[in-house]
Amino acid sequence: MASALDIMQAANPPRIAFLDYPLGHTAGKPDEPELQRDILERVFDGLTALTAPGTVMLPFKWTEDEAWKETAERGADKRLPRHDSPQYQSEEDRLLAEANDPSCAEYTQQPTAPTSG
Repeated sequence: MASALDIMQAANPPRIAFLDYPLGHTAGKPDEPELQRDILERVFDGLTALTAPGTVMLPFKWTEDEAWKETAERGADKRLPRHDSPQYQSEEDRLLAEANDPSCAEYTQQPTAPTSG
């Protein structure tokens, strides 16, 4: 299943089910289990019916118009930069993560400077 048809076609899988929804919503809209079930049934039926490599174009629409695409594709990337180490919302979050998974502490420790000697 894919919501980015150009990317999936570049990957060239043998079968694709394409849903023209925003990225992250490939299985349907949140809190709409009936719609999600309909989408999955259509995917399974469509992929099962293919007798050769191909694409199943699903007929569902995110909205009646396509204004959401303009919003999704507008402007510069405003995401936060990625880091090599975990980023916590608060000191409490860091402490809870380290208490529940000691390996988290390995990633948050600052490297020590080599000592001369």
